[in-house]
Order: sequence, then C-alpha cells, then structure tokens
Amino acid sequence: LVCSRCTMASNMASMVRSGASTRVVPPRPVASRRVAGHAPSSHPAPLLRDSVVRSSPADVPEPALSPVEKLRQENELLRRTIEEAEAAQALLEEIEQENGVEEETATSAAATQQPTPAAGDVDMMDTASTVGTSPASMSDVSSAPGTYTPSGSKFLTSIDFDGVAAYTTKGEDEMSAYIGKLGPLGKENFRLEERTNRSWMPQVPPVPGGLKEVYGTMPEVTGDGTGCFQWDGSLEQCREHFQHRYGVYGGLRHHIDVHEGGMDKFTRSYEYYGLHRGENEGKKGLWYREWAPGAQGLALVGEFNQWEPAPEHWAVRDDFGLWQLFIPDGADGSPAVKHKTKVKCRIVGADGATVDRIPAWIRWATQEWNEIQFNGIYYDPPETSAEPGVLEEGKKYVFKYPRPPRPRALRIYECHVGMSSMEPKINSYKEFAAEVIPRIVDLGYNTVQIMAIQEHAYYGSFGYHVTNFFAPSSRFGTPDELKYLIDQAHRYGLTVLMDIVHSHASENAQDGLNYFDGTDSCYFHSGSRGRHWMWGSRCFDYGNYEVLRFLMSNSRYWVDEFKFDGYRFDGVTSMMYHHHGLGTAFSGAYNEYFGFHTDVDAVVYLMLCNEMLHSLFPSVVTVGEDVSGMPAFCRPVSEGGTGFDYRLNMAIADKWIEFMEERTDDSWGMGEITHTLTNRRWMEECVSYAESHDQALVGDKTLAFWLMDSDMYDYMAHPDFGPSSPRVERGIALHKMIRLLTMTLGGESYLTFMGNEFGHPEWIDFPRDDFVDPGTGKFVPGNGGSLEKCRRRFDLPDADYLKYQWLNGFDRAMCHLDKAFGFMSAPHTYVSRKDEMDKLIVAERGDLVFVFNFHHTNSYSDYRVGCLNTGGYKVVLSSDQSCFGGYSNVSKEADVEFFATDHPHDDRPASMQVYAPARTCVVYAPSERVDPLASDPEGLGVKDLGPYFAV
Repeated sequence: LVCSRCTMASNMASMVRSGASTRVVPPRPVASRRVAGHAPSSHPAPLLRDSVVRSSPADVPEPALSPVEKLRQENELLRRTIEEAEAAQALLEEIEQENGVEEETATSAAATQQPTPAAGDVDMMDTASTVGTSPASMSDVSSAPGTYTPSGSKFLTSIDFDGVAAYTTKGEDEMSAYIGKLGPLGKENFRLEERTNRSWMPQVPPVPGGLKEVYGTMPEVTGDGTGCFQWDGSLEQCREHFQHRYGVYGGLRHHIDVHEGGMDKFTRSYEYYGLHRGENEGKKGLWYREWAPGAQGLALVGEFNQWEPAPEHWAVRDDFGLWQLFIPDGADGSPAVKHKTKVKCRIVGADGATVDRIPAWIRWATQEWNEIQFNGIYYDPPETSAEPGVLEEGKKYVFKYPRPPRPRALRIYECHVGMSSMEPKINSYKEFAAEVIPRIVDLGYNTVQIMAIQEHAYYGSFGYHVTNFFAPSSRFGTPDELKYLIDQAHRYGLTVLMDIVHSHASENAQDGLNYFDGTDSCYFHSGSRGRHWMWGSRCFDYGNYEVLRFLMSNSRYWVDEFKFDGYRFDGVTSMMYHHHGLGTAFSGAYNEYFGFHTDVDAVVYLMLCNEMLHSLFPSVVTVGEDVSGMPAFCRPVSEGGTGFDYRLNMAIADKWIEFMEERTDDSWGMGEITHTLTNRRWMEECVSYAESHDQALVGDKTLAFWLMDSDMYDYMAHPDFGPSSPRVERGIALHKMIRLLTMTLGGESYLTFMGNEFGHPEWIDFPRDDFVDPGTGKFVPGNGGSLEKCRRRFDLPDADYLKYQWLNGFDRAMCHLDKAFGFMSAPHTYVSRKDEMDKLIVAERGDLVFVFNFHHTNSYSDYRVGCLNTGGYKVVLSSDQSCFGGYSNVSKEADVEFFATDHPHDDRPASMQVYAPARTCVVYAPSERVDPLASDPEGLGVKDLGPYFAV
C-alpha cells in the first residue's frame, strides 16, 4: 500500500526557490517553465489533453477509493491514454497522406532497401512507434510493434556495412553513417561530430564462422600471500592469517594440478557429470554421472522408461560416492533418451527412503502449468544452427559476436528478465533482447547485470533461492534463447554480467539440492552450521572437495557455455564469516576480518574462483557483494587478496535512505554525505549505487518514492497537462542530484536497477501466496499471485506528457557524460568544499568540476569554487536544464564561459566564480570540449571526448 511517512511535510511551504540573502538570486517564476518541443500546440491536443484531464485527481473521489483501487484506475487510465495517443498519431498520419504530405524520399528509399533479416536474427534497433510524438516529426516515424525507438530520434535503424553493424539516423536533409570498429579503443572509433551514433558505442563486427573462445592459462603460485601489504602496512598484524589462507589456496592448486590434470580440466567437470552423449565399449549412448555419497542406490527415470527403471538403468557407485550408468542407443541408432525428455534420478537415501530428485548437474528444468514440482529436462539439441546468430528451434545456437573489450568503468544496468515487460506478465529472453537491450544501449550503460538466471522454483525469491545451478530459468525460455540474448547484447557492445548465487541454496528438498542423497550434508554443512537462519536456506561446505568441483565448474560453465562476461557474486559477506555478518557492526578493526569468525574455506574458494576466471578468461569482471569492508577483497590473488575487481559500495544507498527517512532538508550533512561516498579502501575499486533492486522490493521504497511518495500518482503530469506539487518539484530535483553525486564520488563504477533511472513508481511485488517469514516467524499476507507489481512501466518515460521523461533524460545525459570524459575512472579526484551552511559540495574528477547545491531555498551568484587548472570552463551538464525539468537558470545553451584564474581557494591552486541555483547540480568542463549547441544526448554539451573517455 501507499506509504506516506514523508518527513518533509512541514517544509512543503518553503520548497519554492526564493531569495534569502544578498548573494541569493531568485529564479524565474514557476509559471514560466516550459520544456522545449513540448508546447501545447505541438501535441495532438484533443485526445491527449482529454485523457490527462480525465485522469486527474479531481475526477476521482479519493475518500471512496483505497490506494490500491486508485492505483488500478490510474493504470487503466494511463493505458487508455496511450491507446488514444496512438490513435491520434495514426489519424494525423492519415490526414497528412490525404493532404499529400509524404515522407522524405531519402528516408523512404533507405527504408525500402533494407534487407529482410533472417529468422531469429531480427534487428533490435528497428524503429518503433513513439507515444506522444509531435505532429512535426510524426512523418519521420514508422511503427514496428515489439521494438523500441530511443527518445528524440526521428528515424533510427541499423544497417550492415561491410559486415559491421551500425546505426543510421535519417534527418531532414542528409543521412550519415557511423561505423564502429572493433579493436583498441581510440577516438577514431567515435566520430562525435557526425552525431549519428546516439549511444557512442563501438559497434561489434561478427566473427566469421562464429565465436571461438580463446583461453588463458593459470599462473604459478608464488609468494606467501602478503603482497597486498604494500597498499596497507597495518595488515602486517594479520600476517599469519594471510599466510595461512594463502597456504591453503596453494595446497588446493597443487592438488588440482596433480590429481585432476589442472584447473582447466577440473572446472570442465560439467562436461563429465550429469547427462552427456558418449560411447561405452564401442556403443554410442548416454552417460549419467552423479555424486551422492550417502545414497544406497541411484537410477535414472523419466519419460523414456515410463518413470520405472529397468535393471540396466541403475547406476554403479565407486569408492568416492560417484554413481554412473550408460544407456546405449536403440538398435536403429536412435537415442534412448531424446532431446527435451523429462528425467529425474531415483535415489535410495541413507535412511532407506526412495525419492525422485532432479539431477544436480541438469542443464534445464521446467514446470508444467498444472504441476507444483519441476522436472529435469535432458537438453541437448541434436543439430547445430548452420548460421551464427540465427536462433532456430531444436538447434544449438552459434554465437556470432565476440565479447566486447572490458570497460574501464562499469555503468551497470541491473535487470530481471521476467519482470522487464510493461505488461503484467513474465517476459522472455527473446522479448528482453528485442525490447530492453536497445533501451540500455540508448541510455548509455555499457554493462547489463542480469538477475535470476539460475533456476529457482520460487519465483518470488528474486532468483536468490537457487534450486538448479546449471539450468537457466525456464520461465523465460530455453538455454539457446538465453545465448541469443547475450549474443545480441554483445552485438551492441554491452558487457553482460550474471548475478550468481554461491552463498547459499534453496531449502527446497523436492526440486533442489537439499537432502539430495538422503543425508543432512552432501553439498552442505550438517546441523545448524548448514542452515542460514535468516534466509531459510542451506549453506555450502566450501571445504568439501566435491563441493569445490561443483561450484567452480558452475562458475566456469556460465562464462564458457553462455558467454557471460563475469559475475556479481551475491551474499559474499554471508559466505566469508561464520556469523554471516548478522548482528555484527564492522568497525574496521582487523580482528573482525581475520580471526576465528572468518570462514577460511569460503574465502579460499573465492580466491580459487576469481583466479580461475581471470586467468582462463582475461576480460572477465567479478563484483562482490560485501558489506563488511574486508581488506584486500579487491586485490589480486597473487598478492594474497580475494581477487575481486570491484566491491559493491552498499553503505551509500543506506545513507541516502537514512537522510530521506530521518532528516529534514536543512539537516543533511554535506560532510557526512561525502564521507559515506568516499569511504573506501585505497587501491580497491567499488561500484556505487544510490539504489538497487533491494530498495525497489515490497517493504522498502525507491528514491523516487521516498522523495515524492503518493504525490507520484497525482502530480507527475507535464506542466502543460496537469498540476504539480512542491513535493514532486523537490523530489525531481533531489533525485537527479543524488544520482549524479553518487556516480561522481561513490566509486569507480556505477549501478542502477531497471526502471529506477526514471523514478519508477511503486514497488516490486512478485506473485506470492500467504507465508510465514522464516527469519522473523511473522505471517506475511500474499498478493493472490498477481503480476501487477512485477513489471517495469517503460511507457512512463516514453510519454511526453509525463515528468518521468525528465529523470530518464538526465540519467541518459550523465551516463554519456562519463562516456565522453570517463570521470569515474579518471586518476584525479578531489573534494574541495563540503559547506554545511551553504549546503554545497564541490568536487573534481578528471577534467570536470562538479557543483552540487543542496540548499532548499538559497541560490548563490558569483560563488567561488576551487579547481585544479586555470583557463576557461563552460557548462557541460546542468540539472537545471528545462529538458530535465529545471528552470534554465544555468544551462549550456547560455554559452557562458567561466574563467578560472590562479586565485587559490579551498586549498586548490585555481578558482572561478559561478552561479549555483538551489537544488541543482552543474558540471563544468574545459571550454574547448563543450558544444553549447549539441542536442544529442539532449541537455549534454559534449563537443569531443575527453582524455579519459570510457565507452
């Protein structure tokens, strides 16, 4: 239900910007604000205006409606509004045709000359209909249902030029092509002056004959694990601990090399365990192998034997608990177990009970609509697609595009395939590839992080209670359709990370690994140590050799077989400590990290996994979700570190929520904010975020909801189409500032969750029934299995008559700002001012100067800010741009140059005087790199790439 615990209610009267001192300059009146290109006369007014008026709160008697019912009505009205807008567009096009108005000849000719894509290789950047498009540009828009046209483009498509995918924008008088070339990232690949590649992404040429993976080699184990001490001398007090765990790591590496044939073979165990085609004594057939040390008997059952095992379907056990059997092909050469056959393993457990379980290494598991339990599926298409990049039913997919170069800084778009549809349904891998990937590219993110890939019987777990570790979730499609999605992401230069769960497993004893062989252990610790009391799940025994085989093979499997480019490891803090990080306030004392509380086996597993991934796949990226601040977490294993590339800076989101929930605007501490953002270990990189999926879940609130609360339902109409409120004005301003400040100072990379970039209203609520929370024992009511809140309303930022477009546009601009200047990965960072009275933060990253004014009323003229270099500066990005919902008091179009002189200020060698409006953030760049007339991305004045640019 709608939560209205906003602590700012008493300050609503003071939300309008006004003068407060001699230095304060009042802005233009609110009534004068307009967004360029959105004047009332530029819209199909009769239908659109009527729709918005009918959805206004005046027509909905609030006392008679519950918040949920009101929301339903709003959704229905919005749906009808969109339908009417589309009808208006169609009517205008029909009128134009009747009046003899035709599309441009060049556009028409180019469109008709496009080759028809092969089946399964549909171009994702074909133009789609745009809701609320102005009549002036409607003639340049064609309609292709199911695809997406980025905002602001008149006609965007994709062509193949000498085998290289590229964008083409057909304008009024000319058509120019941008050809992105694979190879070392150089400025020659980014011809910004042509303004044709909206996302500035290097387009990736296909690999002739399909992608062939090139593997690296494992390095020798050298040193004693104390190399990381060079970055932190105080770690010397923990020398024995580092040497001990590095010794355990080295011993396992030696054992794997001697007894398993090396790490490469050891981590390919998924090619041996489970179900695989092979030969036995000259006969072709199917091998099945399973590790179940506590079982007394094991057989393979399924549709192939009517779920009753014949004598030859029982496996034989060796001394190490490995069961194996061979089922030969039929006399006619046909396989006894065909592709997509349902299978399970029948296990006689340690207690003598017989149960049917899904094989632990199964590649796919499905659930029939009328069944509760899942079935294992033998997934092995008998044929291979003849052409790379073509998705064909019943054939193995062949990857067409190579992995993109590893980004210098990650701009991560965290997403969930199932809930990525605008409709209340479970979306598919193919739909995600066609509908969502183009949005991610257009926004400027270079990395997509996909959640809930590993099969999970309970959809409402968000994918974190995994039941089948080697099976991609069948809710979204087949394994080959997932491969197609990843290949399409690579086509547009996106790095693809998977949210992998090795910190625990589902307690589900029917579909998962729990009690797999009839014992309390097998893959897990027995007793209380093997149970996570808060999550209601099982904890792996990382010291068990076969568990290491299972998990390390799983880590390699998704990268090697599906071409994921790395992982976000979930729940790493829970792995590394026996107390799982619960009830522990990590103060920074090193005995909290290196003592008896530490699960050395788990840390060593992470070291082995990271070293294997980075060695065999040099471009892989690993991100660890650690809230404890474990030292050396992001240092190489060769130095004795855990080996991650990045740590998630989880404290930032908590701090923002604390401010919004507990503080009034005038009590926001600038020093406290900057300390939280910059409080990270030297030489260990972090991924920052203002909010992730955690804040979007039911029971919590997103930034937008914390800031604007229930006003989002009534006052998010564009000023031309409906009323506003002080709470919404404040919320939009702070939403932009919080996100840019987090990106600027919070780390070396940045993350947002799908939909939060435009301030998605409401919360995420997966379909669920009533249940009792295992952590608290409290009864939690369900939602009747509804998918209404388990989707993403991408139609909201696409609507010209709603304010969501402002937040979406600003997010796009700040991502492209990092693309052009690479400020997150630039070597220079300095915070020169944290003014508690003026509520200002001034910071430098790379060549840019950032000025954030959090004061709710005061706007400062001639405000002196320090900087590193002298010379001219111009506004390259301002949250006060009208296209972002601002007042245009500071905008790039003004083309004002601010000269920094050798006047020291705030311990900086140079300074300049600027105008800082209330509740705005402004970014200044060297004048020679600013183009005030630049229009794409809208609101960003980038003339050329800076010295640290990072796609």
